[in-house]
Amino acid sequence: MKRSKPSNSSSSSKPALREVRSKADLLGLQRAMAYAIFRPLTPRWRMQSQLADGRNVRTEVSGFIKPNDRLSSFERLEIYNRQYWFRLLDCLYEDYPGLLAVLGERKFLKCVRAYLTRHPSDSFALRDLGSRLEQFLRDEPQWSAPREVLALDMVRFEWAQVLAFDGPSKPPITTDEILDTPPEKLRLELQPYLSLLDLRYAVDDFLIALKKRATDGLRGEASNAIESAPKATVRRKRIRLPARADIYLAVHRHDNRLYFKRLESEAFGILSSLKRGVTVADACVEAISSSKRKHGDWAPLIQGWFQNWAALGWLCRAK
Repeated sequence: MKRSKPSNSSSSSKPALREVRSKADLLGLQRAMAYAIFRPLTPRWRMQSQLADGRNVRTEVSGFIKPNDRLSSFERLEIYNRQYWFRLLDCLYEDYPGLLAVLGERKFLKCVRAYLTRHPSDSFALRDLGSRLEQFLRDEPQWSAPREVLALDMVRFEWAQVLAFDGPSKPPITTDEILDTPPEKLRLELQPYLSLLDLRYAVDDFLIALKKRATDGLRGEASNAIESAPKATVRRKRIRLPARADIYLAVHRHDNRLYFKRLESEAFGILSSLKRGVTVADACVEAISSSKRKHGDWAPLIQGWFQNWAALGWLCRAK
């Protein structure tokens, strides 16, 4: 970027554009621009006029952004600042429709704006954007009050779907391999993309109801340029919030499709123990001994569970 030559007395008072003569200069320019673009917007969805140290943004950006015949340096950079933030918000709307329904439009928007301000994106992948949302709601429950527990259940459920969608996988173990090793010596791992959730609300049924109601799916394709902040859609009768119910869910994928499956408490216990590195035999003993229900013959029931888990590809041989 070349230094512009002043053409009159008024322009000579403006800061000269930065010269880039080295990689260090380029890095400094990139950091300055990134800092300006990544800063949160004002409550009115505009770029802030002051930096954290009090410097005037209009003065600073004129040092590395040229104006044109229609827009000032500030206005040109503001376009990128707004699109960046609108895109982040758009992604959270896309990944967390359940939380949106639980909190409502206005409260959800306030919540995710506060979240992004506290935890700005630090990953090259937008799929990681909500990775700290659960902890944020635990640390600052006022954003989800008075539905803190339900909101946490929904966030855990929706983040598990993000992980299941494109999380890594390992070669699954076969049924024959399981049968060839004595249960007291067999240790199994679970697929990295598989999440086990113990929840207080039936968020799975609630999300299914949301999907059925949606006329155009949970989300349309995002445009390359987001021109405005998220806005409330046409008001419709809100779906009844999920009832309180202790449920156990496995969120996973199969044949490149996303699924969630309810588990019996004992099955959940076995899988949780396997995830901790317990042998198959000990995992089964722990689950049966802690069970609150009476069952005459556990062997065929547990065998059926393992056959199903192996067929779904959940089980991997431990290292």
